[in-house]
Amino acid sequence: MNKPILLAACIAALVANSADAGAASYRIADRFPIGGDGKWDYPSVDAVAQRLYLSRGTHVVIVDTQSGHIAGDIADTPGVHGIALAPELGRGYISLGKSDRVKVFDLKTLDVVATVEAGAKPDAIVYEPQTRQVFAFNGHSGNATVIDTGTNKVAATIALGGAPEFARTDGAGNVYVNIESTNELVALDAKGRKVSARWPLPGCDGPTGLALDSVHHRSFSACANKKMSILDVNTGRSVATIPIGAFVDGAEFDAGSQNAFSANGDGTLTVVHEADPEHFTVAQTLPTARGARTIALDANLHKLYLPTARFEETASAQAGEPKDPVPGSFFVLVVDAQTPKQP
Repeated sequence: MNKPILLAACIAALVANSADAGAASYRIADRFPIGGDGKWDYPSVDAVAQRLYLSRGTHVVIVDTQSGHIAGDIADTPGVHGIALAPELGRGYISLGKSDRVKVFDLKTLDVVATVEAGAKPDAIVYEPQTRQVFAFNGHSGNATVIDTGTNKVAATIALGGAPEFARTDGAGNVYVNIESTNELVALDAKGRKVSARWPLPGCDGPTGLALDSVHHRSFSACANKKMSILDVNTGRSVATIPIGAFVDGAEFDAGSQNAFSANGDGTLTVVHEADPEHFTVAQTLPTARGARTIALDANLHKLYLPTARFEETASAQAGEPKDPVPGSFFVLVVDAQTPKQP
């Protein structure tokens, strides 16, 4: 074998070994039987306090992630969609989709300390640490409400040009949001409180879940047509389009494993491995449970939490998106990486 061919073979082997090392095998490690009735939406994790916040339609349930037991409840949150956590402020922020408001609560006592007017049907909500602002994304009015956390007052309203879905911040003053109605990713300048860029999502129809690799500047938009659209958020360039499961609503990215996750309501979790910022592959499709379409990551423990419930398993129900859960059957799946066997 000549030197150029040998060198190419060595490089290929190194890349393959690197990909294999990062593409861990995931499993369902635990199941928290929470119970209660009603729908659910985005969960959130406080990794330091080891608390899981679950939106339950009219209230927020707080679970101790060590024991799986309920640790508290925040009542009167009509149409709750998301819970943004700001541990450095000791505050949390709940989007109330049915009352067009955001509730502010104390992370220790769980007492509500303020209520802020938002746009029509606030859905996704994120805390941006550089500017200490909260962004609530209003699905029906097609804009974002910016809240100054120092005063709990509305600082600005940003028009988005379409219906927003999930959002993320890179921790460096940039906020990104999927626009479901136009199949775009919009970037916001948090300090300037304005849209800084908007990019099409190739191959994507109906982007919902969003994850972000802040180090390598990659976004992962999970789409209703069973695709994940990956962009370079420095330029808006399309990097890859990856197949995922059906009925997706949530996505996460774990910097420790370089894996992105798509939570699919068809009862699967798609694991997409980032071998390097230009190369992505489906590393695993993990069977979960029907309806497990939203997800939260504990980045410290590398655990994933997927809420769902039991559904009637009729032939017609199996063919479509899961609806009408069995009363009292709500639970949370805990997913982690299996420890690889040593040779």
